[in-house]
Amino acid sequence: MKYLKKFNIQFVGLKEGTHLFEYEIDNKFFEAFNYDEFENSSIKVSLNFIKKSTLFELVFTTEGYVEIPCDLTNELYNQDIQAVLPLVVNFGAEFNDDNEEILILPHEAYEFNVAQFIYEMIVLSVPNKRIHPQVIDGTMNSKAYDKLKELEIKEVKTVEETDPRWDKLKNLITEKKT
Repeated sequence: MKYLKKFNIQFVGLKEGTHLFEYEIDNKFFEAFNYDEFENSSIKVSLNFIKKSTLFELVFTTEGYVEIPCDLTNELYNQDIQAVLPLVVNFGAEFNDDNEEILILPHEAYEFNVAQFIYEMIVLSVPNKRIHPQVIDGTMNSKAYDKLKELEIKEVKTVEETDPRWDKLKNLITEKKT
């Protein structure tokens, strides 16, 4: 957790107004959270911190990539990451982060750590279904992708074979009606 100390913001000494904090995120950041789904990562995070007399307005902006395996072929690729997270920090009797848009800090607090917000923003910006761009455009050249294409169901044939006994029963119903 020593690594995450650089994400502490001591707001007591800051003047009212806008302050900019910038962070470079790599895999060491995710290791601090015991998160190992990214093979590699390079993300720039900008935090626009607006200090007002009674509250803070924060806007996190990320841009970069994470290297992850494709769900279909297991080939690694760089997934672009772009996200924006607005957050309002207010003061109250005790710490409360139940609301995802508002953080309440105790009145006696003098600093807080933004690492958890950065972590969640990045992890949630990765799509649930991870598909290599070359699979999408059809230019992927790998054994796994070739095998998937080979095993792909081309078209479903619907054969309408009916049992002749059922046909006789259907005739009985239509004969009764007439």
